Amino acid sequence: MGELFAPGAPAPALAGGRSIRIGANTYPLVLPRLRDSRLHVAGVVITLHTLGQVGLGFHVSVPQILAAILTCFVLQVIITFREKRAFVWPASAMLTGSGIALILRVPSTPVGDHWSFHHWWMFSGIAAFSLLTKFIVRREGSHVFNPSNVGLVIAFIVLGSTRVEPLDFWWAPITNPAMVLAYAVILIGGSLVTRRLGLMVTVLSFWTVLTLGTAVNAASGQCFTARWAFAPVCGTDLWMTIVTSPEILIFTYFMITDPRTVPLGRVGRITFGALVGVVCVMLMAPQETEFGAKVALLAGLTIMTALRPLLERVVPAPGSPGDNMRDFARSVVSGGSANPSIASITKRGGGVALAAVLVVGGLAFGGRSAQGLLASEPENLIGRLATRIDPATFPSIRVDDAVINWNHEIDVEGARAIVLTLAENLALETQAVVEQDAALLEAINHGDRLEAMQARLADAQRTGQTVIDSYDIDDVHVTLLVPFGRQDGLSLGMIATGIRTTEVRDSSGTVISSNTAPFETMWAMRRATGARWLTIAELPVPDNA
Repeated sequence: MGELFAPGAPAPALAGGRSIRIGANTYPLVLPRLRDSRLHVAGVVITLHTLGQVGLGFHVSVPQILAAILTCFVLQVIITFREKRAFVWPASAMLTGSGIALILRVPSTPVGDHWSFHHWWMFSGIAAFSLLTKFIVRREGSHVFNPSNVGLVIAFIVLGSTRVEPLDFWWAPITNPAMVLAYAVILIGGSLVTRRLGLMVTVLSFWTVLTLGTAVNAASGQCFTARWAFAPVCGTDLWMTIVTSPEILIFTYFMITDPRTVPLGRVGRITFGALVGVVCVMLMAPQETEFGAKVALLAGLTIMTALRPLLERVVPAPGSPGDNMRDFARSVVSGGSANPSIASITKRGGGVALAAVLVVGGLAFGGRSAQGLLASEPENLIGRLATRIDPATFPSIRVDDAVINWNHEIDVEGARAIVLTLAENLALETQAVVEQDAALLEAINHGDRLEAMQARLADAQRTGQTVIDSYDIDDVHVTLLVPFGRQDGLSLGMIATGIRTTEVRDSSGTVISSNTAPFETMWAMRRATGARWLTIAELPVPDNA
């Protein structure tokens, strides 16, 4: 989100009859006009911020949002005053700040605290850096990069996903009224603004290429993990997630369509949108986390805005007789042009485009297996159980509303199947340690839990003494664990109470010691590989559980 003026139009003039008096001096005062497209974009963004706070659970606080906006406001007012000795309403700068706050997230921000000042300075600092790129990196009197875009890309790359992360691809179920309203605001508001600015062709060309390219990536087996998904997002789900993502729509309507950073001609704008789509697809193809995919998407625009001067040498001059796609396509196919240098560049551009297609295909089909992140479940896994678990002996099960709202299939009956899997995993852990079967542990555990059980198995092999646990569970409370700052994916917290028996056996299997005591713990479970609910951690029970 950056400068938004009509194509070719100058910035608002200082003349307008308004002024402000400070001491003995009078300074012009320039306020935005109601027809200013920047006000319309601001209305869309403010509406999304409001929906995010009241209905969509955005993980960002009001002070963090205001820190970004006010920082840009103050900086732009100061810079403009020094240049023009006038007070000019910084509409574009405020869009930069609000765009930063809409997309930027600090994972350690307290969940649900709308008024937290947590790391407000990070929002302020990234917003200030983004705005200053307008004045530092310039070409022919205008900024090169969309300020919020380049600032976010650099912040994500430098700081990493443990400190900052972008807004999620997926916000909420479509059944959520706030989500329906958000889609309507983005689509209607974005379409009205881009049509008025003559940039709808850029939107359509980008979205078409992104849709087709993502289909290729998804069909070839690309998957990525996401904090809002229990399993890796693959195939049709990946394609639908990206193509219909509200974050993608915001990027499409309000970030790639900055008139100051796109070519002026019709052919240039169509070609620019398409090439942004190509670069984004190429960068997203090898990504295996949502964080990587989102940063790759944003970086695609950064790269193309840097290459825009080269593109403008290839496409027809704005308003010229050849500034239409039919004549341009005919010129590219024939390799001819009235300007020999343009013809030469066009030929090289065709070679670059072919190379890009080959790279995408290579990344998609040769760079990863057809299964992506998915792994199949061993066929004999349940057959390995020494004693089959009878669901009739199950404990009582409670499921939080948050779990059901997130996934309607995980009600009490749906949770019973997951509790059965947990019981099987715990039993198979014991067998894996007793039988010293590391492969069995990998089939049922993941992440921290796998590392902990592998360490226990290694201790047994080193000392000859085996520590095993058995559980008699009385109650299970199923909660939702939504991670921030990690791309491991959404998990279920299985808060369990009951009796735990811990035995220590020697190398012959004789019990050396045994201890039985009540326990209360939380096992985190996730379909980390997409095939089975795996136990990923044993965690302390939260105070508010």
